[in-house]
Amino acid sequence: MPSEFRLRQVPYEHPDVASLELSAQQFYVEIYGSPDDTPYTTADFIPPHGAFFVGYLDDRAVAMGGWRFRTPGVPRVARRPAEIRRMFVQERVRGRGYARIVLTALETSAAAAGADWMLLETGRPQVAAVELYRSRGYVDVERFGHYADSELALNLGRPLT
Repeated sequence: MPSEFRLRQVPYEHPDVASLELSAQQFYVEIYGSPDDTPYTTADFIPPHGAFFVGYLDDRAVAMGGWRFRTPGVPRVARRPAEIRRMFVQERVRGRGYARIVLTALETSAAAAGADWMLLETGRPQVAAVELYRSRGYVDVERFGHYADSELALNLGRPLT
């Protein structure tokens, strides 16, 4: 019988988030040479300011992602943009559609909280992630965020309807 993927909204301080965060940071070190040091607070992911989700397969945490409201103005057409943060799927389960499930949950949750745009900052070396976002209608937006000056960074967004 195939395993069922389940998504749960959890606080950022949840131990499963910490475990996945460690794996994500190791991945960033492998492809960028250093961990992601984007500033944030755990309060960024507490409703109504944001939300965080963990995906489980056979009760084991294998995916995560969160969103937080972002200061208006990026892109300029957005009145209340939300930013995707910490989206990650463990390598051993990639290619099964779990990232799409997490992304849908983030977009749905942010829209329900009043967001009109989803924004994200990713890196060119994350080819599969960039392909996922582009396939979901994300386009280049004005540069923003911690890595705005990096040539490796991509800033993407799409309106929520």
